[in-house]
Amino acid sequence: MSITVNHLTKIYGAQKAVNNISFSINKGEIVGFLGPNGAGKSTTMKIITGYLQPDDGNAMVCGIAVNENNNESKKKIGYLPEANPLYYDMYVREYLQFVGNVHEVDNLKEQIEKVILTVGLKLEANKKISQLSKGYKQRVGLAAALIHNPEVLILDEPTSGLDPNQIVEIREVIKELGKDKTVLFSSHIMQEVEAICDRVIIINKGQIVADDSISHLQQGKAGNQVVIIQFKEKIGAEALQQVTGVAQVQKMDDYSWKLGTANAEDVRKQLLALSLQNNWNIVSLQSESNSLEEIFRQLTSSNN
Repeated sequence: MSITVNHLTKIYGAQKAVNNISFSINKGEIVGFLGPNGAGKSTTMKIITGYLQPDDGNAMVCGIAVNENNNESKKKIGYLPEANPLYYDMYVREYLQFVGNVHEVDNLKEQIEKVILTVGLKLEANKKISQLSKGYKQRVGLAAALIHNPEVLILDEPTSGLDPNQIVEIREVIKELGKDKTVLFSSHIMQEVEAICDRVIIINKGQIVADDSISHLQQGKAGNQVVIIQFKEKIGAEALQQVTGVAQVQKMDDYSWKLGTANAEDVRKQLLALSLQNNWNIVSLQSESNSLEEIFRQLTSSNN
């Protein structure tokens, strides 16, 4: 395992920011780490990278215990924190040379040019960091995280503040890096996570509430599939609530309904049979999986 977290706990005063969480990530996986603000994402990432000490439990990176051998574990990690601290008075290449020297990188000039190309900084590489747009500053932070060719990448909101085109470009960079590295990244942009990840870990109030593939999350829980039906007539909610397997009934307008279920195909068959029985006229009938955003809301709502 490239990342292993065992019973990790971090307490601030009376609050358990991270509450006895465990997970592991293999090489070649790109895993989305999701949760509302204050859920414990950044705290967990800081513990894995050795910037915070846990109150209980431990984290291992590439088989190295972070608590016991902090410096060695950091050599295996490329970290882009949410704040992305940069020295604005430095030029891009100058800054990357500084970071590379800290990591004692061999063939540093060659490696600087390689990461500049990887993150798309070539046209901006001769500028001062202070002259760069937000998007290019993010790229500099990502280049700095890559300069020592780490096995593990920890990216905290890597596309924060970027425009849609920049998001797509950074997304492609992360996907390419994920082919031979382990990537754990947090984001509030669910479409971005769906486009990059097969697996997500969702944390809420310091505890993991889901750790699964996106497709399995969409299929596996009652209400995670949706049937949308439109009638020619006005049909009451009571009739639809009687359909076996329907977990939620939501009115869209006087003629249309959204039904939450764990088995959309079976519900569609029942609706067709019920319509024939009652002489209802169906205008349209379709099913779909809930989006990751909807699943996220279900798992992290204030009622949970």
